[in-house]
Amino acid sequence: MNKVDKKLDVIIIGAALVDLPLRPVGKEVFDVVSYPVDGIKMTIGGDAINEATIITRLGHKVGLMSCVGVDLPGWFVMDHCKTNGIDTTYIKQDPTKDTSINVGLVAEDGERTFITNRQGSLWKFCYEDLDMSALKDAKILSFASIFNNPLFDNKALVAVFSKAKKEGMTICADMVMPKVNETLNDIREALSYVDYFFPNFEEASEMTGAVKENEVADILYGCGVKNVVMKIGKRGCYIRNSEGSVIVPAAKGVTAIDTIGAGDNFASGFITALLEGKTLRECAAYANCTAAVSVQYVGATGGVKDRAIVEEMFTRYRKDYGA
Repeated sequence: MNKVDKKLDVIIIGAALVDLPLRPVGKEVFDVVSYPVDGIKMTIGGDAINEATIITRLGHKVGLMSCVGVDLPGWFVMDHCKTNGIDTTYIKQDPTKDTSINVGLVAEDGERTFITNRQGSLWKFCYEDLDMSALKDAKILSFASIFNNPLFDNKALVAVFSKAKKEGMTICADMVMPKVNETLNDIREALSYVDYFFPNFEEASEMTGAVKENEVADILYGCGVKNVVMKIGKRGCYIRNSEGSVIVPAAKGVTAIDTIGAGDNFASGFITALLEGKTLRECAAYANCTAAVSVQYVGATGGVKDRAIVEEMFTRYRKDYGA
């Protein structure tokens, strides 16, 4: 970790938008004229703003680098950032873009799918929207999700990551399923800059073509990722690095009601622990605990209200596993 004193602990690049989560929704939704759900309201959404919110609540200084429109959803995003203490200096408000609104359909078991606007800011956010001078201000760069913003191709990612490395930053990144048929080869060079990579197994399996956890992790490690930290659902996470591989188990006794943002919370917990000098396994355990809190509440940022709730889960985790 870079020891130089910096203005921010983390700069996060990625999506900031509005979510409309609908729960519970079944496949029969199209079979009826009117379909009642338990509630409909605007919530904050997008991988980057989710991470920024949770890491800030866990006690660290975060700057968000994103793009929104000059519209009501955009001001909703900006107001959320200011209320939660997220530095908005590097958020671009572009009057030519519409702030993205995603409709989240959440099933009874907590699994979900999103309906997204292909013309919204999520799809239009690009390298030219970034203030690259900002990278000197933080210790860690988190690229919230590779593939989530389709205009960030390998060339753009390499430009960002290489600049971050010149500034002495640690690079973290997550991913989502490709939106425009990108492949592993399309981001192979960019991955070689990444210190901690947080894909989930299904996403990584689809991208690599491998079907076993060890094979998937080995392929990603072979791309130059320093530490592959692969989420494996209810079992925890699978780590692969130069020392070999290990599974860090999930928190026990957790019943999920909503998995929206679980991966963002995982990344937030990991980055928080990393900032605090925890070991790799401790970082993974803290990430598992942060995600475990998240899935017990509705919405990506509805669970982790403050640090205390994660610390309570982490204390229980260590007792459960004798750590």
